[in-house]
Amino acid sequence: MNQRTYPQGVPSWVDTEQPDVEAATDFYGGLFGWAFEDVMPPGAPGRYLIAKLDGQDVAGLGSGGEDTAWNTYVSVDDADAAVRRLVAAGAKLLSAPEDAGEGGRSAALADPEGAPFRLWQAKRRLGAQVVNQPGAWNFSDLHTPDPSAGIAFYAKAFGWQVDDVGFGLMVRRPGYGDHLEATIYPDIRTRQAGFSAPPGFEDAIAWVVAADAAEPPHWHVTFAVADRDQTVVNAGRLGAEILGQDDTGWTREALLRDPQGAVFSASQFTPPTG
Repeated sequence: MNQRTYPQGVPSWVDTEQPDVEAATDFYGGLFGWAFEDVMPPGAPGRYLIAKLDGQDVAGLGSGGEDTAWNTYVSVDDADAAVRRLVAAGAKLLSAPEDAGEGGRSAALADPEGAPFRLWQAKRRLGAQVVNQPGAWNFSDLHTPDPSAGIAFYAKAFGWQVDDVGFGLMVRRPGYGDHLEATIYPDIRTRQAGFSAPPGFEDAIAWVVAADAAEPPHWHVTFAVADRDQTVVNAGRLGAEILGQDDTGWTREALLRDPQGAVFSASQFTPPTG
C-alpha cells in the first residue's frame, strides 16, 4: 500500500507538549487506543513520542512546559523558504526552522491574527498515516475573530480556497483530491458521493470558525471517534473535563480538556441519510 503523503499547503501532523508525558500516554492511550514509540535518541533533552494506531503514525506527544495546546502542522516542501514567504505575508516567526532528527524539519509561526501554527518539511516522517478513523485526527479548525482576514492570509500563504457550504466554512487545497485519488484513495469521489458530500469535499483540509471576543485565535484539533457518548464517559473516567457537547446534521461532538489542560474535540460522523 502506498504511504500517505501531503502536498505543500495541506495540514499533515498534530502534536502536543505536556509537562508529564507518562500521564499523557495513559490518558490518550486509554481514550483512543494509542500505542507509543519514543523517537528521541538516548541522552537527548526532552522526549517525543509518536502515537500509533495499528502500527501507523497518528499524532505526537512531547515533553514541554505549561502550554499544552494541540498544534497543527502544515506541509511544506522547504521550511526555510516557507518561513521567509510567510513572514513577508504578515506571519510572526515563533521558532526558526530546525531539524527534528531524521524525521523532518519544522518551524513555528503565528498568523497575522495571532493563531499559532507550525510547518513540517517531511523527510522520514511523512505525517499522519491514519486519519478520519476512530482514534485518529479528523480535522483542524481555524478559530479566528475575523474569518475574512484569516482566509486572506492563508489563501496567499498556501493557495487555500474557502467555500461557505451552509453548515460551515470549508477550506480546500485545490488539487488535493486528485493527489489522494492518485495515491491512496482511488475511489475517494465515489465514496464521498455516497453521503452527499459538498462539492469540492475531496479537496477539504480544514474549517474556519468565527471565534467570539473571549476566545483567542487558535487552531483547534478534532479526533474522530466511533461513539461520542462512550468517548465522553471514558474521557471523564480518565480525568478529562467535559466542556460541552453538540449534535449537528453531520456530527455528534464533544469538547474536552485533557488532565494537563490541552483542549480538543471528539467527533462521531453521522451524515444525513436522505
